[in-house]
Amino acid sequence: MTEYWRWKEYRWHDEEVDWRAGELVTAGVDVGSVSSQAVVMVDGELYAFSSMRTGSDSPESARKAMDWAMEGTGLTLDDVGFVVGTGYGRVNVPFSDKAITEIACHARGANYMYGPGVRTVLDMGGQDCKVIRCDERGKVSAFVMNDKCAAGTGRGMEVFADLLAIPIEEVGELSLQVEEEPPPVSCTCVVFAKSEATALLREGWPKSKVLAAYCSAMAHRVVTLLEQVGVEEEFAITGGIAKNIGIVRRLEDEIGVKAQSAKYDTQIAGGLGGALFAQSLLKKKLNAN
Repeated sequence: MTEYWRWKEYRWHDEEVDWRAGELVTAGVDVGSVSSQAVVMVDGELYAFSSMRTGSDSPESARKAMDWAMEGTGLTLDDVGFVVGTGYGRVNVPFSDKAITEIACHARGANYMYGPGVRTVLDMGGQDCKVIRCDERGKVSAFVMNDKCAAGTGRGMEVFADLLAIPIEEVGELSLQVEEEPPPVSCTCVVFAKSEATALLREGWPKSKVLAAYCSAMAHRVVTLLEQVGVEEEFAITGGIAKNIGIVRRLEDEIGVKAQSAKYDTQIAGGLGGALFAQSLLKKKLNAN
């Protein structure tokens, strides 16, 4: 049976960098409700990362993500000077030296990924959605989040990909293949949205139109959160849903602000921020000694 919701797991490391020549090797492990990422940095520069599905066991998911990020590099945990755990399962990263909230880590990670000009960060995760305001250092000044339902999250999109038998990577592009925007489906509950979508399919709506209605609903739901914090021109999106052009484009149209282009994989922002925090904490630890 084809699992249309299953997105590709992946890893990367910079083969041109010799981590042994670095002074500070740090890591951030982001154990989310849907996906887990491990990011390794050498002297504050991105060196390696992995992104994979979170299993039923958070500690095991953390270990697997970290092991996969280090695979082929010669690195072991003993070589990593400091590890920060973050995300939904941050307290369940057995080898972490400190746990830091995903709010702080995504802001810090976005600051690195998009530059110090970023002031508004939208993190569209697997089971919740967060809007963060931050300063030029990536320090959080305000935030608001919604975690009451999967309708505006990555998990909700996985449900729709399976319902319509469309590979999740193709959902965004297909949702834009409509002559005109249909009215959005429910944006308050994924169960209601799924029920509406099923009814629309029975009425003869093409899959592209149903997806357009759902992507529109997701974008509108996020806008209500953004309005609570305010959106500045320096706007960035992190998380897996940032890869869905159907949602991003509709969101940009509704708020009248274009999201900044990502130089890195948007899903690693939390782990990246964790690795940056780890670097600062390791420096402090070494200086104290």
